[in-house]
Amino acid sequence: MKDLRIKRLTVHEYKWTQRELGFDYNGFNHVYLKGGAVPRTDFVFTIETEAGITGEYAGGVGVSYAQVAMAAQYLIGKNALEREKIWNDLKRALRKHDKFGMGPIDMALWDIAGKAYGVPVYELLGGYRKKLPAYASTYHGDENGGLDSPEAFGEFAVQCREMGYPAFKIHGWGNGPVEREAATVLATRRAVGAGMDLMIDPGCEYQNWSDALKVGKACDEAGYFWYEDPYKDGGLSAYAHKKLKQFIKTPILLGEHVRGIELRVDQLIAEGTDYVRADTDYDGGITGVMKLAHVAEGFGIDVEIHAPGHAPRHCMAAIRNTNYYELGLVHPKVPGWKSQNRIHADGYSDDLDAVDSDGCVDVPEGPGLGAVIDWDWLKTVETGKAVYE
Repeated sequence: MKDLRIKRLTVHEYKWTQRELGFDYNGFNHVYLKGGAVPRTDFVFTIETEAGITGEYAGGVGVSYAQVAMAAQYLIGKNALEREKIWNDLKRALRKHDKFGMGPIDMALWDIAGKAYGVPVYELLGGYRKKLPAYASTYHGDENGGLDSPEAFGEFAVQCREMGYPAFKIHGWGNGPVEREAATVLATRRAVGAGMDLMIDPGCEYQNWSDALKVGKACDEAGYFWYEDPYKDGGLSAYAHKKLKQFIKTPILLGEHVRGIELRVDQLIAEGTDYVRADTDYDGGITGVMKLAHVAEGFGIDVEIHAPGHAPRHCMAAIRNTNYYELGLVHPKVPGWKSQNRIHADGYSDDLDAVDSDGCVDVPEGPGLGAVIDWDWLKTVETGKAVYE
């Protein structure tokens, strides 16, 4: 085997602008705004080895790369194939933080492994499927002529169903009346009929447990597939959601804001959730997501992967107990990323039209993660670079 000791880490920061977007009441949720423009900051991370094989990952957030800086001295000289050792060392080292830095590091290491062996990551993980059923995951509701009413969500769900999507997830309004949320749940079901799985993710916007109960009862009436992170506890209280489950039948999905395998197990034992949520950026990369998938399998339940991307596709392709790929965020009036952000040079897309006629997306087939970075475009928008060696 080639010399895969790590010799250099590089974080590239770049900025771009996303059109037809603005913010809702407190500036956190992106919503449709005609003529609007939201400045975005994104990253490309690389790990170079002595053999010349480079792991690449496009994604992550600023806090992730602050933690990469903390881990850089440790990583230099390590064998890039020793992912499990590195993962556990970083888990301990970042125990006082949210551990977001583990995600980009782990995904770049998996990219190195796939390139070293000349195979896509999902084959290293143990392939299970090559077509991934997707759900359309919407932007939050707005007051600006986009997804601004229960009927608008229903119409968009019908559009997605006609494109082939088997499932559709609502992100409702920030700080809006809970009665409109419940009406949206029901109106969307009426619009699409019985043949489409529907979900709702309030993003922890509901004011209290009672609001969550009101919308949960609407989900029961409309036969929703899951009800995700409803109110402002942040999806953390197993007790509160177990209590909510005593009054509604719709399955609860929590875990996006819970860090760590052990706390997820505690949440399951406490009967606070019906699904396990996992995210390659938030949960320690591909290694962390696969651990959570096996945790869920041991409990006989399903894991649902949060957010789109190359790494989530590889994970889902190697997991039996999962249902849908989250394709989003999407909106009938917001242009997709591909037309504005050219970081992927091979046409890769998670835009609304990325699904085939069966509502599925493909698994990348190139070595490693299969991402092809447009380095020439990146040079034109790069705003900063940190190198560790």
